[in-house]
Amino acid sequence: MLDHYVKQVRPQLAEALGRSNPHSIPRLEKIVVNMGVGVAVSEKKHLEEAIGALAQVTGQKPIATLSKAAVSGFKLRENLPIGCKVTLRGRRMYEFLDRLVSLALPRVRDFRGLSSTAFDGHGNYSLGLSEQMVFPEINPDRYTRPQGMNITLVTSARTDDEARQFLRAMGVPLKKEE
Repeated sequence: MLDHYVKQVRPQLAEALGRSNPHSIPRLEKIVVNMGVGVAVSEKKHLEEAIGALAQVTGQKPIATLSKAAVSGFKLRENLPIGCKVTLRGRRMYEFLDRLVSLALPRVRDFRGLSSTAFDGHGNYSLGLSEQMVFPEINPDRYTRPQGMNITLVTSARTDDEARQFLRAMGVPLKKEE
């Protein structure tokens, strides 16, 4: 995926955006994969399961995320572990993007493309998966509870349109705008 970016996507974007400086062309800076495990308040086993699944999917050890505030309605106290996240950079980031686009997303039921409006205004794209079983590394017999995840693609693009053009060139299946 990195070779694809350097040899094909970067020259194509330089021409389309009219830029000669290769450092001003949009690129992928990092991918953040996050799993919120709300039931971890009562069952610590579910958080350990989610950490194991996230480590298998990303190839990197996740860190546990802690609650920031106490919410008595959810029986949640401050600084309790309620999720996990991984920040991918470099070769692992491109390898994960390749597996996400070519293996995981086609396995999603009734998949017709990702929303082309899920940008944050600064060129970053977020998507959510309802369960981790779409990744082929996950053994469905080992993980009994379906667990969703949020994936954020952080780009160096200045605008959402630049980021949309960049992600389409990288092969991310975004829906066409109507």
